[in-house]
Amino acid sequence: MSPKPDEDPLYEMDPTGRFTDRAEDYARYRPSYPAAAFDAIVREATEGLAADIGAGTGISARQLADRGITVIAVEPNAAMREAAAPHPRVEWRNGTAEDTGVETGSLDLVLCAQAFHWFRPHEAVREFHRILRPRGRLALIWNSRDVRDPLTRGYVDAIRAVHGEHPVERRPFDSEVIDRDHSFTTPTLETFAHTQELDRDGLLGRAASASYVPKDSPAFEELKSVLVALFDRHRDPRGMIRMAYVTQLYLAER
Repeated sequence: MSPKPDEDPLYEMDPTGRFTDRAEDYARYRPSYPAAAFDAIVREATEGLAADIGAGTGISARQLADRGITVIAVEPNAAMREAAAPHPRVEWRNGTAEDTGVETGSLDLVLCAQAFHWFRPHEAVREFHRILRPRGRLALIWNSRDVRDPLTRGYVDAIRAVHGEHPVERRPFDSEVIDRDHSFTTPTLETFAHTQELDRDGLLGRAASASYVPKDSPAFEELKSVLVALFDRHRDPRGMIRMAYVTQLYLAER
């Protein structure tokens, strides 16, 4: 995930603070992940201790905990932690990917959902190696918008027309960062189709949850107008649309 020479790394773009004013939108409007992806994550371990690093508002932590795993949700942004719905198997902690505060060799699984691209990759991988037990698993997962779908393509075009293409969309994951020093096995990739059903307010909230989308500004009012028109073109008889994703899951072993 190497930036272009004229672009700053994503970890220098305030990754721990940039979502503060998006926490409520994030909790309400960000998509979950496919059940099949979480089945793959826990394929060899239906119990044990995991950490969700960069846990945000706990979307992925709760999905993991629903499968019987005890989860330490590590999130540096207080607003995001406070917006999270509680779960009896999820414990919240203030920490970063590079300094989780988790005990050495204590985990069976480390999960990063829609988050690894914001980390300092080499420091984060070293920290994950430290906190995992031997043969513990590392799971990195992203929902990527599927622009083969007309509604989803229109959504992407609308955001880029108002704000341009953000650097986070131009930097595909470089899986070599995981096994560069041979502390993890070479990651394997599995992909899954996924959809998110939204009403009109949900579509607008989904856009507002992105940290790079202008909020409370004339540009956002322009974006809202375009998205409402997009919604009206694609809504079904129930007044709903479906955003399409391709979910990418990388798995490696310590």
